[in-house]
Amino acid sequence: MLRKNKKKEKLLDRILEVPKEVATNEPKLTISGFSQMLVENYKVILEYQDIYIRIKTYTGIININGFNLKLGEMTEDDIMITGDIETIDYEKIDNS
Repeated sequence: MLRKNKKKEKLLDRILEVPKEVATNEPKLTISGFSQMLVENYKVILEYQDIYIRIKTYTGIININGFNLKLGEMTEDDIMITGDIETIDYEKIDNS
């Protein structure tokens, strides 16, 4: 029964054209050049310094490294990061 409900939810999401990241809580990263990054669907900020930021999402941890990093606009689901972004890496959480 539960499996049937999930299939109906996925079908409804496709019909209504709900974006995948909204329906599944997957993070969405939008990067503008090397100085601005928007992270959508984050859970919590784990660490914050001006040279690195670690953000936990529903599926893993995002590590942002650079210089003069700052947290900009924040909402419950979105966070803007500015500064000289050098590297971004992702640690996937194993949910098996």
